[in-house]
This record gives sequence, C-alpha cells and structure tokens, in this order.
Amino acid sequence: MDLRPLGQSGLSVSAFGMGTMTFGEQNTKDEATAILDLAAEHGVTFLDAAEIYPIPPRSETQGESERIIGQWMKDKGNRNHMVVASKVAGPTNSSYLRDGPLHLDARNINLAVDRSLTNLQVEAIDLYYLHWPERKVNNFGKLDYVHRPEEESESTPLEETIEALGALITAGKIRAWGLSNETPWGVMRAIALCDAMGIPRPAAIQNPYSLLNRTFEVGLAEVAHREDVPLVAYSPLAGGILSGKYANGAKPEGARLTLYPQRYPRYTTPRASLGADRYVALARELGVPPTALAVAYALSRPFVASALVGATSVAQLTDSLAGLHLTLSDEALKAIDVLHGNAPNPAP
Repeated sequence: MDLRPLGQSGLSVSAFGMGTMTFGEQNTKDEATAILDLAAEHGVTFLDAAEIYPIPPRSETQGESERIIGQWMKDKGNRNHMVVASKVAGPTNSSYLRDGPLHLDARNINLAVDRSLTNLQVEAIDLYYLHWPERKVNNFGKLDYVHRPEEESESTPLEETIEALGALITAGKIRAWGLSNETPWGVMRAIALCDAMGIPRPAAIQNPYSLLNRTFEVGLAEVAHREDVPLVAYSPLAGGILSGKYANGAKPEGARLTLYPQRYPRYTTPRASLGADRYVALARELGVPPTALAVAYALSRPFVASALVGATSVAQLTDSLAGLHLTLSDEALKAIDVLHGNAPNPAP
C-alpha cells in the first residue's frame, strides 16, 4: 500500500482510506468488522469517522461508527498501526450532539473531542477535522455563493476555533487538524491565522472529488499544492453511482440512494445519471471494473493524499480495492478528460 504524507503534520496515510459512515446504520457491527478486517489485510491504515456518524444522523445511533472502530482496534491490538480521523460537526439540526447551540467554539470542540476519544477508546485522535464551516458556504452540492452580512456576528471567529484546536494539540488529545467541505478562501484564511498564531497548519482538506465532481481542481488544487494541504477525497464513487449499480433506474435493495434518496439529490439528477453511465461505459471499453476506474482516477491525482471509500459489504470493498492495482494509461486519461470536457461536474 502506498503511504502518502499529510502536509506538514508528520503523519502518513494509506492512499486508500476507509470511510465508515455506514457503520452502525447500513452495516451491523459484525459486517463492519469484516469490512475493516479485509481493509487491513490489504494495507489500509487510514480510518475516517465523525462524531455525527453513522449517516443518516440519529440520536439513537450517534457515535456508533466511532465505537465500532474503537472496539475493532482494541480487539485486534492494532491501534499503533492505524491513523484515525474524526470530525466535529458545525451548526446542524442534530441538537442532540451537545447541549446548547452547535458552534465551532472552544466549548463545543472540547466536548466533541472528549466524546470521540471515549468512543474510539484512544488517547489521541490522529487527524481531527472541522466537518464543515460555521459560516455559510457553497458546499454539499451548491455551486453558487450567497454572502450573508449578518453571519459575521453569528459565527464563531475562526481565530477562536483555531486556538481551540491548537490547545488540543498541545494537550495531546489530537495530533493534527484538518478542514472539510471548505473553500479556497477558507483554507487560505486558516493558514494565515495559523502562521500568525504559531499553531500548526491544517494537515489536509477533506472535500468531495470524483470523476463526476472535479470542482476541487478549479481553485483548491493549487492551494493544496502550493500550501502543502493535500486533499483527502471523499465520495470518489459519487455516492456509488460510478459503480453502475443504479444504471437504468435500478434501485438495489439496501443501497444508500435507494434508502435515502432525499439526502443525496446531487447524485440522483438525470445529468448525474447520464454522466455515470458514460464513465461506466468507458470502464467497460477499457476492460476494467467501473469502481476500480473511479478509485484509480482519484488516486492518480497529484494533490490527493488519500481517497476515502465506503462499503456496505466485503464484496463492494473488494471491487473498490481493485483500483489500487490499476494504472490508467495516457489514452484512458485522455478519454476521461474528453468526457469531462463535454459534461463537466454533473454531480458537484
């Protein structure tokens, strides 16, 4: 397994990372354990969780993804071989997460970290993300940006957020921190504040990136390169539609978009479906599994430190792991760029 550095943090992660947001909802503990076992057998050392997982978030299951990971590492005795990431939620309707308004202030961050440490049964979280900004930005499928002047007085100053993260690093509760669902301005502002405050810079940014969503390339790819804040790509399979399993209107039993279509409208539009069909067809022309093509493409990008892939079965994970062993030819990359140029970013 290729190990890649996370910025200036001193951490290195497996190029293929394990997303766990289905653990405890679509996956039972036993199923999740089997998936983690297979991932570890293939050299996966990077595990990604969040306080709000599993998805969809519910008070009854909140934290279960972390608890499953924590118990698995304890049973296997492999904590020292794993790089574990988790996230603190920004403002959300999930008021059960913590008492009082959900902000990215010191109080909320400390409460979230302590709960995640308990769930994961670890003394320190290797990489701790701000799951999404407190201010309103164009993420989660939104491309347009609308400024709200009132948010300047409503949001926690980024200085306070970064100061709280720096204190957690000093206290040994987290080893590095990162941004998620962030914009170029947000990354550059965080870097400037860190440098001015003497706090470690963000080690990574976790944003969506796939054959169907290359918006990261527009502004963030240059930031990632020049400022050494690499991408940890989530949804490289675009919610699973790049596997081809939803082709021709199929609704596989137990699949995410079958169970929760309202949560992922960016993956269920006619444009997204047509885009997925074209990449699936290209994979078949190349004689490779569609899932492997999608994973291999994400891993081939120079600004990507790791691609996070979720799975609800061992079979799904096996298909995705094939992308580790696929090197895309120049001809394949040119064909991908032709499809992208004809219909860019159908599932942002």
